[in-house]
Amino acid sequence: MNEIEESTGKDALYEHFRFVVDPGTEIIRIDKYLFNLIRNTSRNKVQQAAKAGCILVNDKVERQNYKVKPGDVISVLMPNPPRDTEIVPEDIPLEIAYEDDDLIVINKEAGMVVHPAYANYTGTMVNALYYYLQNQKLPDGSPVKPLLVHRIDKNTSGLIVVTKNELAQMRLAKIFYDHDLERKYWALVWGDFEEDEGTVVGNVGRHPKDRMIMTVFPEGSEQGKHAVTHWKVLERFGYVTLVECQLETGRTHQIRVHMQHIGHPLFSDETYGGNRILKGTTFSKYQQFVRNCFALMPRQALHAKSIGFAHPTTNKFVRFESELPADFQAVLEKWRNYVSNRPMEE
Repeated sequence: MNEIEESTGKDALYEHFRFVVDPGTEIIRIDKYLFNLIRNTSRNKVQQAAKAGCILVNDKVERQNYKVKPGDVISVLMPNPPRDTEIVPEDIPLEIAYEDDDLIVINKEAGMVVHPAYANYTGTMVNALYYYLQNQKLPDGSPVKPLLVHRIDKNTSGLIVVTKNELAQMRLAKIFYDHDLERKYWALVWGDFEEDEGTVVGNVGRHPKDRMIMTVFPEGSEQGKHAVTHWKVLERFGYVTLVECQLETGRTHQIRVHMQHIGHPLFSDETYGGNRILKGTTFSKYQQFVRNCFALMPRQALHAKSIGFAHPTTNKFVRFESELPADFQAVLEKWRNYVSNRPMEE
């Protein structure tokens, strides 16, 4: 009964497979067995997955020379194969926060799409990385190509990690899939909080009436995927609040939709209703002040501030930090000035 238990979808960066070995299956190496079952893969990719600890048999990590037996339950985590679309190297500036033989950490600017897709086949971060890496070679002489393990939204700024070889990609894919990492975002959200910190728990999935956006379903629901966001107040401005969000899971639009769900949409987030004046006064000066803030940062106020994980080669924990971009800093400074000069009658 060979079956795929879970596929993370055609737009996902990796897939999780579960196979139960049929009775009567001949005893063969697991790399050969999986190569014959998983579409659009290679035996080398399967072997790299085994080396990275991404193949489990009966809940135990096994190497590529393990001999499968009838009744074995095999779990595999595999990066999705690259799309057929040819990626054209483009000379686009990138802010590189860190680089070694296995990783590149990019501090992505808001407005840059991470990888080519429908309506964005050029001008992406991956196009820029193909250009940047075009003269680098792997030990076997083949060209280095950027391999993704996670993404951030087009209009979210901040840190994103890219690998330079398949083994690093496999190992980091497992870290991300297991949520065995530390990710912190800073967000400016509408409204004030009674508490200084809290946690949002709720499944995140596609909205049933609008597939372009996400929504929150009750925890335990069969709809959506389990999602947990921890938040902590960093600075209060009365009508808006700067919070730090730490992701326990990494679902599409997770922070944006979780904050909306608890009544605190991200400031200037058009998709989830934060681009309207949701809190404050009716005074025309205040209304104009907020519109000026929207003009300064016409995108969701969300920045991937830090990320930490076990390095895929050294296994040492590494953490990377980034500064807030100029538009985010400018809006925060305007709110600080507004609060310090706010008329008493407000």
